[in-house]
Amino acid sequence: MLTKFETKSNRVKGLSFHSKRPWILTSLHSGVIQLWDYRMGTLIDRFDEHEGPVRGVHFHNSQPLFVSGGDDYKIKVWNYKLHRCLFTLLGHLDYIRTVQFHHEHPWIVSASDDQTIRIWNWQSRTCVSVLTGHNHYVMCASFHPKEDLVVSASLDQTVRVWDIGSLRKKGASPGDDILGLSQMNSDLFGGVDAVVKYVLEGHDRGVNWAAFHPTLPLIVSGADDRQVKLWRMNDTKAWEVDTLRGHMNNVSCVMFHAKQDIIVSNSEDKSIRVWDVTKRTGIQTFRREHDRFWILAAHPEMNLLAAGHDSGMIVFKLERERPAFSVSGDTMFYAKDRFLRFFEFSTQKDTQVIPIRRPSSTGLNQGPRTLSYSPTENAVLICSDVDGGSYELYVIPKDALGRGDVAQEAKRGVGGSAVFIARNRFAVLDKSANQLLVKNLKNEILKKSPLPIATDAIFYAGTGNVLCRAEDRVVIFDLQQRKTLGELQTPFVKYVVWSSDMESVALLSKHAIVIASKTLVHQCTLHETIRVKSGAWDDNGVFIYTTLNHIKYCLPNGDCGIIKTLDIPIYITKVSGNTIFCLDRNGKSKAIVIDATEYIFKLSLMRKRYDHVMNMIRSSRLVGQAMIAYLQQKGFPEVALHFVKDERTRFNLALESGNIQIAVASAKEIDEKDHWYRLGLEALRQGNAGIVEYAYQRTKNFERLSFLYLITGNMEKLTKMLKIAEVKNDVMGQFHNALYLGDVQERVKILENAGHLPLAYITASVHGLHDIAERLASELGADIPSLPKGKVPSLLMPPAPVMCGGDWPLLRVMKGIFEGGLDSVARGAAEDEDEGAEGDWVEELDMHGVEQIGNGEIGEVLADGEVAEEDEEEGGWGLEGLDLPPEEDTPKASSASARSSVFVPPQPGIPVSQIWIQKSSLAAEQAAAGNFDTAMRLLNRQLGIKNFAPLKPMFLDLHAGSHSYLRAFSSASIISLAVERGWSESASPNVRGPPALVFTFSQLEDKLKMGYKSTTAGKFTDALRTFLSILHTIPLIVVESRREVDEVKELIIIVKEYVLGLKMEIKRREIKDDPIRQQELAAYFTHCNLQIPHLRLALQNAMTVCYKAKNLSTAASFARRLLETNPTNEQQAKLARQVIQAAEKNMTDAVELSYDFRNPFVVCGATYVPIYRGQKDVSCPYCSARYLPSQEGQICNVCELTVIGADASGLLCSPSQIR
Repeated sequence: MLTKFETKSNRVKGLSFHSKRPWILTSLHSGVIQLWDYRMGTLIDRFDEHEGPVRGVHFHNSQPLFVSGGDDYKIKVWNYKLHRCLFTLLGHLDYIRTVQFHHEHPWIVSASDDQTIRIWNWQSRTCVSVLTGHNHYVMCASFHPKEDLVVSASLDQTVRVWDIGSLRKKGASPGDDILGLSQMNSDLFGGVDAVVKYVLEGHDRGVNWAAFHPTLPLIVSGADDRQVKLWRMNDTKAWEVDTLRGHMNNVSCVMFHAKQDIIVSNSEDKSIRVWDVTKRTGIQTFRREHDRFWILAAHPEMNLLAAGHDSGMIVFKLERERPAFSVSGDTMFYAKDRFLRFFEFSTQKDTQVIPIRRPSSTGLNQGPRTLSYSPTENAVLICSDVDGGSYELYVIPKDALGRGDVAQEAKRGVGGSAVFIARNRFAVLDKSANQLLVKNLKNEILKKSPLPIATDAIFYAGTGNVLCRAEDRVVIFDLQQRKTLGELQTPFVKYVVWSSDMESVALLSKHAIVIASKTLVHQCTLHETIRVKSGAWDDNGVFIYTTLNHIKYCLPNGDCGIIKTLDIPIYITKVSGNTIFCLDRNGKSKAIVIDATEYIFKLSLMRKRYDHVMNMIRSSRLVGQAMIAYLQQKGFPEVALHFVKDERTRFNLALESGNIQIAVASAKEIDEKDHWYRLGLEALRQGNAGIVEYAYQRTKNFERLSFLYLITGNMEKLTKMLKIAEVKNDVMGQFHNALYLGDVQERVKILENAGHLPLAYITASVHGLHDIAERLASELGADIPSLPKGKVPSLLMPPAPVMCGGDWPLLRVMKGIFEGGLDSVARGAAEDEDEGAEGDWVEELDMHGVEQIGNGEIGEVLADGEVAEEDEEEGGWGLEGLDLPPEEDTPKASSASARSSVFVPPQPGIPVSQIWIQKSSLAAEQAAAGNFDTAMRLLNRQLGIKNFAPLKPMFLDLHAGSHSYLRAFSSASIISLAVERGWSESASPNVRGPPALVFTFSQLEDKLKMGYKSTTAGKFTDALRTFLSILHTIPLIVVESRREVDEVKELIIIVKEYVLGLKMEIKRREIKDDPIRQQELAAYFTHCNLQIPHLRLALQNAMTVCYKAKNLSTAASFARRLLETNPTNEQQAKLARQVIQAAEKNMTDAVELSYDFRNPFVVCGATYVPIYRGQKDVSCPYCSARYLPSQEGQICNVCELTVIGADASGLLCSPSQIR
């Protein structure tokens, strides 16, 4: 059995596969219906409107509907797209056992314990027929897949076949039944739309299941007499053909397999059995330890089965469907239908070569598993699982190609796997001795070679070499020199694919692909959420692979992407140019044409083949957000610019690549305040003062403009800003500009006009403007403010700017390959723009945004011909300010040479924190990188944490601790440096290690010792604080090995016990007026799993409390437990013996406690009451503290972080867990 998916849940009573999507419905004994994606292994939805168990469920084959029937006598029809029940069909008077949609008509058939079968029309929502005749519970009923028949099984020991042909006719013409009499009659008397065709009697007990064969006139049934019976029927009668015996208990469900001649049954004996229909014998049995099976379901199209049992369900296949094949140059040999076939890729010619023997044993999965081919000797090795692993060697005569009927005797042998290692030599794995046997074509052993690791399979790895696979690693072993050439730790490898030049190898496991060199030096690893199926290398060194539903590519640097979506899984055999050759599950050869442009483009970019990139940009239709994002991520925003027509995206890319010219053009097109603001910021970063000014003018951002003029030292324009503020009546703006200019008289005037006379007086006095001060003093009269004595005032003047006037000097950088060759069209336009821009660049200053000014006033402001002067002095872009070498002053016409070197700002790299975010899936490392959102999401998913308040300081510590900060100089911002874990001098500067973390496991061990010390000293509050801080830190630590992961999990359990115990002890000390509760809490404390010294103290404490309260019997039980720990303190032992002596005189308890030390229990972490073994409880997904079911959904009282009873995947604290 090949298990594809497994769930843990309540008992599963009903199952149904969706015909197209990878979904399965399970109906549970708890009343819930779950919808699972078995391919991704995720729960998609749950439906819980039924009261009591739901025994039957079924998907409609074309509509987004499913039907369910339960013990609440209701049949519900649901729409899974709307996530709700559409309607309920009422009519049955007892539990409903099964429900099923008809494949063609709008009917549902249901079987019930009310001894009837009902057929319903789900469109009219009425019952159209009641089939009566069984005289006990009807356990199942189903439609025939093609004919108008229904089969039913009942506990009255019969199987009945019903003819519903008349129902089809009735459905076709509704007639003129005005009064609805026939409907009334049918409800009362069962109608006559269905008649019993046959009654099959033969079982000695109640029959649980009966099912039709999909094509043949056969029925199979299973019953409480532990037998599976096979029945045949014709037009007139039905009879028993055979009985299959083997189950040890009631047979729950039984069915024919759609693709093979087998019957599958399951039973309450905890087994699934597979029977051969033709030989009528058992082939195979699959058993579970503790779970009885209840239901089976088969996928309508694929080779999948599902079985429901007491604690969940499994989706499985009986046999592998992957055809065995071997590719050699332009040809491929593959096994199909017990024949060896030959396929030529160039002509796509497919020929049958020779028959290969049928497996003699009756078991499943006995077909060819792998195939190895030696082209020079024309020999084929076929390995299968027959006899626990064996091989067959066929040497194909040259003339056999195309004849395909000449059987020849194969040379056989036993071995786990066999591969050709040279022209006429092959290696066979002998697992028992862990050695390789090298044989010749006569099947004679030439050499034996012990292997370096415990190998369970071997693969070809070049002439004379084999690749040995163990559980967690692979090794390349040279058979000549008997030495290991390379070793690599990997997930369990299923398939190995070598590139044509044997330089690279892809190791395919269930959910990962590892790409390595020929000596197994690791290059990259890809993780897939769904199963990887096959792969092949193309001519460019790109690995093309398939998962269950995609064809994908993987570049040598680990970048991957989707090429095509698949409906059914395929197995790639060869990739040639744009054609992928593959085999499907039926062994048919197909050729799929793909569009390789995307990955060839990325490959060229990666290999710096920029001429290819240019050609592809010019000629292809490579567009889309994904490609733009890829180019951005790889540091080629300037290339992405050439793909984009959308102005907003162009603007963002232009800013990212530092291309101010394109950014200006796009900003003009968009003309939105936010874009001008961002353009201003980028221009400021590049020191392009002219464009900053232009951007601020466009957004009428006068405050920023004033500040810009201040830092560039442009006092003239500052004066102009002061006038504009005056015209706009912006008092604050006027005051700021006057302050920037150091113009005291203007400041006094502004304050006076605004009515702030005391301030105006102080400003005038301090700055020595005595005439104005006297005038203001006379206006103020008696309210003259006093000035402080002994102070020396000084005029606040703005500092002289470091760079005055023009733009900052830029680095001289050679123009990138892309900028010169791509942009002929855009360039002409940009140059025109430049010329136009210089003329009317700056007068925008006054014209823009002076909304409330009349024309006349503007005339006054500009009366002095300022604009003309401005134009002469300031040429906006400031391009003439560059020190160009003389040859650059050539006329524009010969612009080719001018373009070869131009100012381009250097590209900023990706911040290290961003690399950490992309690479890590550990919460601690995400927090260290500052990505708190993701860290919180991960912790919520892994541990169910909802209350993040205790973790906030730790998040901040992690983030602060993973960065160091350097002061540059006063006008530059502080530089942050990432601190990496395990950094060394020899580390490569281009490979980033994970972030350094401030919390380590060793710190927690030290804290644990502190907690123990405080507990021993009786400082319970301190101890509790220490233990809680350990619990709060554990989710945010990272350890390296699996062993340390186990130690972390162990630490959680230790600390949880102490936190729970200490909280109870602190609570006991707070209760003064309830001696009974005091004794109970003291008693429960002794059942926490503490260190022996602390357990002795807890027992002595409980003994003392109970003794004082005259509960002598309970006190004696604590005393005995104390003596069992062999106390080292003689005082403790003596006290315990005295208590036992006193208690033996009077073995009674004064009051009864809610405490039974003989019955094992755990303590509820919230209410502090015992939960005895066998009682229901819920637990905290993180610290595993146990609670009464009523506490579900609350925050855990022990760790104070998680939601009790939440679904969580478990603690992830090590990279080794992800690998």
